[in-house]
Amino acid sequence: MSNIKYEYFRDLDLNDVFFDSLKASYHEFPNWFIQKARENAKAYVFLNGKKKLDAFIYLKLENEMVKDIEPSLPIGNVLKIGTFKINAHGTKLGERLLKKTFDHAISQASDYIYVTVFDKEKPLIRILEKYGFELHGSKTTRNGIENVYLKRMKVVTGDVIKDFPHLTLSEKKYYLLAIYPEYHSKFLPDSILRNESHDILEDISYTNSIHKIYISGISRTKNLKKGDAICIYRTNKGGKGKAYFRSVVSSIGVVEEVRQIKSFSSESDFMKYVEPYSVFKNEELKDYFTNKKKRYIIKFTYNGALRKRIIRGRLIEDCGISTKTRWDFIPLTEKQFRWIAEEGQVNEGIIID
Repeated sequence: MSNIKYEYFRDLDLNDVFFDSLKASYHEFPNWFIQKARENAKAYVFLNGKKKLDAFIYLKLENEMVKDIEPSLPIGNVLKIGTFKINAHGTKLGERLLKKTFDHAISQASDYIYVTVFDKEKPLIRILEKYGFELHGSKTTRNGIENVYLKRMKVVTGDVIKDFPHLTLSEKKYYLLAIYPEYHSKFLPDSILRNESHDILEDISYTNSIHKIYISGISRTKNLKKGDAICIYRTNKGGKGKAYFRSVVSSIGVVEEVRQIKSFSSESDFMKYVEPYSVFKNEELKDYFTNKKKRYIIKFTYNGALRKRIIRGRLIEDCGISTKTRWDFIPLTEKQFRWIAEEGQVNEGIIID
């Protein structure tokens, strides 16, 4: 199974052809790589189905002022993307590795993230800009002039994607959205049901991505709007008694958009939109398009998993969610959403206000 792994430099092969372009662009790369191996440093790597490297990202914390770029970066807790390379094959590798970067930045309470990129790396620059990196300045070395891109953490612009993984809760609408257990863990790998605290280094799932698409037959979900905050509720099939203890809220996200199946002109357009981010199998997706059984496509950003899952019983008794309405898709108050985030121990760096 192809997935992202956190590996020691010493366990990687410097002679792998994957690294050839890095050696060509950075003369010091071989020596730097060897030194990192001696320091027991680690990097995220993606291995394809043939067990070959397709992606590599090295992250480094810097607590001193960065002066080797123009203009200098502001003082703060800094996360540097030291090396970032992907072999793109129409996949979401860059996105998935950036999610790892954001996980680290949130975990370390970073003030900002920066990366140096040659101007020729247009695809990489596009994905950086998509998720909120802005051109800050430049860095000159014997390898040439690189652009410096900066993402300021703890700052929101109002753009759901550029602000990821952050969200604000003021003047929003809030909902609880139910997902069946057979889809939940595959769909939201950070939110698998464990009692221990979430560890970002343990998540090596190949399904890890920033965006998610869920297809619903609940007509009320068409009322969702861009920017709405949602709590994901994992249902339980064991009956009402067991649901009281085993159905849980597991994660939070922000709605990007909601579309109806009929808005797609063809099956191929529908598949192109939903397949990269959906947990459903291709056969299921095609059946949905043909028969229109599930009509509403909900695309949202997967901003954070709850460290502590909250059972249905507490949601009723302590959070005050009514049982008069079926919990498939229900509105929440801001107070209830904040209670869930606090009691679920969502990293405090995710919610800005």
